[in-house]
Amino acid sequence: MLQTNRIILRPWRDYDAETLFRYASDPDVGPRAGWPPHKSVEESLEIIRTVFHSDHVWAIELKETGEPIGCIGYYEYGESNIDIGENDIEAGYWIAKPYWNRGICTEALQLLIDYCFNTKGFRTIWSDFFIDNPASGRVMEKCGFHDTGEINYCSRLQHGDDKPVKIMRLDNRL
Repeated sequence: MLQTNRIILRPWRDYDAETLFRYASDPDVGPRAGWPPHKSVEESLEIIRTVFHSDHVWAIELKETGEPIGCIGYYEYGESNIDIGENDIEAGYWIAKPYWNRGICTEALQLLIDYCFNTKGFRTIWSDFFIDNPASGRVMEKCGFHDTGEINYCSRLQHGDDKPVKIMRLDNRL
């Protein structure tokens, strides 16, 4: 587990399905991150058991409530939709709408960066965001990412063939 004073990054659990559904069914959340809103608790449970069942995907748990309010993780070389190197990863995240603009995503991304550079030894962290979701890009900028000037289309994301993403990059300073 990775943590700050406000949040814990921890594995997803089956009993998180109802809370995940409550936040992931919001039509303002998923499409900004490239996935469709969840339609049922059962679908959320399936996502937990398949997509989130990984040693590099975590629930963002708010310590104050003990509930997951978002998700953060990374893709390794060969999994990413960005052309990354063998010692690189692509980071991704989302946060529930009631927690937007509170610095929680920035805090979670900084935890992920520290873990990926200092524990895992990755060389570069890449990320991208839909151009029409600049708030996600601001989170990256606050964590030190810089704009590569590259625009991409990500077919694995909902609307990824139609909506461009801006590619950001952060190099390990060690």
